[in-house]
Amino acid sequence: MSLSATQSRPTPESPDAAKGTTPIRVLLVDDHSIVRQGLKEILDRTAEYEVVGEAADGVQAVELARKVRPDVVLMDLIMPNKDGIEASREILQAVPSTHILVLTASTADDAIINALAAGASGYLQKVCGRDELLAAIRDAAEDRSSVSVEMLRRALGAEQSAPERTRSSGSKLTARERDILTHFARGNSYGQVAAIMGNSTVTVRNTIYRIQQKLGVTTKQEIVAWAAFNGLLDNDQSAPTARSRE
Repeated sequence: MSLSATQSRPTPESPDAAKGTTPIRVLLVDDHSIVRQGLKEILDRTAEYEVVGEAADGVQAVELARKVRPDVVLMDLIMPNKDGIEASREILQAVPSTHILVLTASTADDAIINALAAGASGYLQKVCGRDELLAAIRDAAEDRSSVSVEMLRRALGAEQSAPERTRSSGSKLTARERDILTHFARGNSYGQVAAIMGNSTVTVRNTIYRIQQKLGVTTKQEIVAWAAFNGLLDNDQSAPTARSRE
């Protein structure tokens, strides 16, 4: 099997290059070469991103991710040999520091849930714009979710009333736990939530663990889905969100 790693370097005149900023290393995975070419051209225009490899199917993606250990894998879902869901699971098992950002033409609601269950940090459709794509890659690299609340609610059927089990589990949370959960589900890290809430990072980490036990969830993706389902992310654009790296 032939695998190729393609790199793009910051141009000397780039402000980011002058500052010596480490670029976000991206692996492109799509079975259409023209899509990969278009994505590479977009990312090559800024020094903030560096394409470190391209894969045409899930099997290649897993092999190449093990080799180049990217910060973000831009992952298609529908591919030959191994689909993007299974490839995402295997990549995250092999390279836990990597983040998966799904970029697909699929509009199926179950694709969103399956991608999150596989560990994806974000989910975009291929009709998205350039700025939305770049922002989502940045969010994925910084471990922030880029799945819209509306998309999650639609996929989860949240336009209906939450089940009694979900409502009762949510009622077990204190007001402060709900605030911490809300900030965390909006994509803030433990340290960023601590800064917003005026707590220590250790306190926030322990609180999130306690919340997981109360709600019966185990992953960050499940926390985001639960928060969206239960209305904690309503009007989230106006809420404080720490955007800087820790």
